[in-house]
Amino acid sequence: MYLTNVELWRTYWECVSRPYTVFICSLTAALYYLWGRKCQIPVLICSEAFSAFLYKHCPVVSERFCPTPWCWGGRLQTLVCALLKSKPTVFYRNELIRTVDGGQISLDWVDNHTSRTYPEAKTRPTVLILPGLTGNSQQAYVLHAVSQATRRGYRSVVFNNRGVGGEELLTPVTYCAANTSDLERVVQHVKGLYPQAPVLGAGVSLGGMILLNYLARKRTESGMVAGITISVAWDALRSSDSMEEPLNWLLFNKHLTNGLRQKVSRHRKILEKVVDVDYVLKARTIREFDERFTSHLFGYKTCVDYYRDASPAKKLPNTSVPILCLNAADDPFSPQSAFPVAIVQALPNVALLLTDHGGHIAFLQGLFPRGESYMERLFGQFVQAVFEHPGDIKRACRIKKDELSQHQHDSKQ
Repeated sequence: MYLTNVELWRTYWECVSRPYTVFICSLTAALYYLWGRKCQIPVLICSEAFSAFLYKHCPVVSERFCPTPWCWGGRLQTLVCALLKSKPTVFYRNELIRTVDGGQISLDWVDNHTSRTYPEAKTRPTVLILPGLTGNSQQAYVLHAVSQATRRGYRSVVFNNRGVGGEELLTPVTYCAANTSDLERVVQHVKGLYPQAPVLGAGVSLGGMILLNYLARKRTESGMVAGITISVAWDALRSSDSMEEPLNWLLFNKHLTNGLRQKVSRHRKILEKVVDVDYVLKARTIREFDERFTSHLFGYKTCVDYYRDASPAKKLPNTSVPILCLNAADDPFSPQSAFPVAIVQALPNVALLLTDHGGHIAFLQGLFPRGESYMERLFGQFVQAVFEHPGDIKRACRIKKDELSQHQHDSKQ
C-alpha cells in the first residue's frame, strides 16, 4: 500500500524532529562549519620575485591547508602526529666520519642508485637532512622526507647529531643549536665525495636552527644551493617560556627532557669528565638541562647567553642562498610572536610560509592522517623546484653573479 505525500512528509518530520537526530545533525553542521573556517590558504611572506617562483613551482603554497577535522589544535596535531604517523620503509647505509677534535658523526645515506632521473652518482643532487632535538634518521618525518627525495631521483643523507645515531661518544662533546662545526664537517665530507652534485639542507626544529645558523655564518661559502626549515624555534628564550607553560610542560617538555637525560646517562662514562652528570640528570625542563649541561659544555656563561646565540631570526640577513621556512601559528614549541616577519619582508632570498594550524612538525590533513601531509608535499615540491630550476630560483632571490661563481667554486673544491 503506497503512502500519500502528506503521510510521507509526516513520517519524515517525525524522524528528523527526534532529539538525537537534531543533535547529530547540529553537531555535524557545527563541525563542518568550524572545519571550513580552519581551512585557510597559508600566508606567504617573501619578495615578489621569490613568491612568483614558489607559486609556479610549488603549487602547494597557494592551496588551502585543511587540518584534520578532529585534530586542528596545535597541541593535538603534535601529539597525534607523534603517535599515528606512518614510517615508510627506508634502507640506510651508515657511515661514521671523524671530527677534528677526535669525535665521530653518524651519517645515514640513501644513495638511490636506481635513480632514472640522475643515473650518474657524481651529479645526483643530495638532500642533507638535520633532525630535531632528540631525533635521528628513524623519525617518521625524516623517513617521509627521504621517501620524497628518493622518488624524485635524489640522494639523501641524514646527519645524526653526536650521540643520538647509535654510535658511541669518543669525546665529551655533544651538540647544540648554536654550534655549527659538525655540520660544516659533514658538508665538507659530502662535497668531497660528490663535488659536482648540488646539496640542499633540510632542517627540522632544532635541526633547522643549526642549519640557519650555519647558512648565516658561512654566507656564500656554505656549499649549499638552498635550504628548507620546518617548525624552527626562532627565539629560543620565547620558545623555552612557551614550553614551560603547565600544559606544554606536561605534554612535551617533560618527555623531551627525559630523552635528553637518557642520552647523557647512556654516555655517562665520558661526559662525567666535564660535567656533574648526577646534577644534570635531575633537570626537570629543557631550560634546566641547558643550564646544567649544554651551556657549560659549549662555554656559555649562562643559559640566556646560549639561547640568544642559538636564536636564528636576527641572523637571516647574513644568509645568501634561497631558504623556505614553514611554521604554524599554533606551534607550542615556537610562539607566533617570535616569527621574524619584518626581517623576512626585507630579504630577497628568504620565504616564510605560515599556516594557522599544524602544530609542531605535524601539519596533518585528512580523516586518517597517517601518510604524507602538507609538510611532506611542500618539502618534495620545494626540493624539486630547487634542483630542477636552479637558474630561476637564483634570479628570483637576486643572488649576485659573484655569489654564483663562489657556489660553483665551492662545488668543485
